[in-house]
Amino acid sequence: MKTPQLRRIDDFRRNKRMRKGMFILPSLFTALNIGAGYVAIAQTLQAVAYNDPSRFDLASKFIGVAVFFDGMDGLIARMTNTASEFGKQLDSLADVITFGVAPALLAFAWGIHGVGAPFGNADFHLKFMQLGAFVTFLYLFAGASRLARFNIQVNPQPSNPGRLGRKYFVGMAIPAGAGVIASVVHFFGGEPIRRWDFALAWLILVFVTGFLMVSTWRFYNPKNIDWKKQRPFTTVLLLATFVYLIYAFSKWILLLLALTYMFYGIIFRFAYLVRRGRMQPPGPSEQ
Repeated sequence: MKTPQLRRIDDFRRNKRMRKGMFILPSLFTALNIGAGYVAIAQTLQAVAYNDPSRFDLASKFIGVAVFFDGMDGLIARMTNTASEFGKQLDSLADVITFGVAPALLAFAWGIHGVGAPFGNADFHLKFMQLGAFVTFLYLFAGASRLARFNIQVNPQPSNPGRLGRKYFVGMAIPAGAGVIASVVHFFGGEPIRRWDFALAWLILVFVTGFLMVSTWRFYNPKNIDWKKQRPFTTVLLLATFVYLIYAFSKWILLLLALTYMFYGIIFRFAYLVRRGRMQPPGPSEQ
């Protein structure tokens, strides 16, 4: 029969092993995030190689799955109090791959690569391809810069403050930026853009998405939700409804969510500028 001292030693060892397992769990979801990003890149390359639009759609879906994995690793780390510096850096590297490289490559291959020569002008077509490559690179660089800024800032504050006591993202988070690109591709079923005027509108959207990521505008932070205080039945009911809507109407729901979140930051930024302009005292010539 074990003495109390031996039982305490066994409990300590058991808790230590359990603690190690809890630290591994968030990293496991980060690994799944990287895996989904890798598959998205592979599907994009195969879509171009085999001229198969369905693979573009599949790539966009894997980016969406990676958004889920990215949210889960952070949520689990916070709920189990197992956040670590290693996990933070690994998550950032994963995000560069999955929400930077994969969407940038998808944006070019789906929205630019298949566009025909405008007006039959081969030289213009070459310049347009170069423009597309440059804009999609800017998106990738903006995403990486956003992650670097997020990692070094302790308590970032947006240029248009929100409610006191609430935390906001300073600039649109890179998973949301990737979600905008993936949701548009998914909405069209992966069928690539063929017209250069549509491709130009696509490049403008990609550029705006990159700009929003490096901006200092405020965006809603889902971390404000305290899941421990939510009513379990209500939470389960809402989540079940949300999952069903995505399953049944994924093209419309995902596009609506992505664009609503993007325009959330734009609308509140301009609303703040208008409100600040009204609050400024009149100049000497206006008195």
